[in-house]
Amino acid sequence: MAGKNKEGGVSGAVRKLALPYAERLGLSLWDVRYEKEGGAWFLRIFIDKPGGVGIADCEALSRAVSGPLDELDPIRESYCMEVSSPGLNRELRRGEHFRACVGSRVRARLIRPLPDGQRTLDGILSGYDGGSVTITPAAGEPAAVPLRETAWVRLLDDDELEEYETT
Repeated sequence: MAGKNKEGGVSGAVRKLALPYAERLGLSLWDVRYEKEGGAWFLRIFIDKPGGVGIADCEALSRAVSGPLDELDPIRESYCMEVSSPGLNRELRRGEHFRACVGSRVRARLIRPLPDGQRTLDGILSGYDGGSVTITPAAGEPAAVPLRETAWVRLLDDDELEEYETT
């Protein structure tokens, strides 16, 4: 499928193209996704910087990569390009995401439930070894979870932090 987020696919090609532009603008490139929703394709470029991303940052990167992206032409279908912040509850998908967020509160959604039936783990991301994450809940023992067994791992946002701290 054309939309797969593989390093060698559309997402990888766009990431490679956009990275130097983002760096010149003082931005970090958090993620690139090429996804189909309904009948439409979306190229989503997520950026970050210390202090947060504003609309001017999104516009600057969008303008900077638009022409070179047209020249590279890695996408056959018609698509909509979006440049945005990954948000407070950003998904952790790459090794650098996990390494940078060790010590942060996260929520992991598991593909299959644990023996106790639980499919969601909340806690501190206390470790990352390349193939698995260790999540330490507020009460209980740390759990090592293979990344292949997770649907996603996200940072907890402020509302979810309150929920986490009261459980």
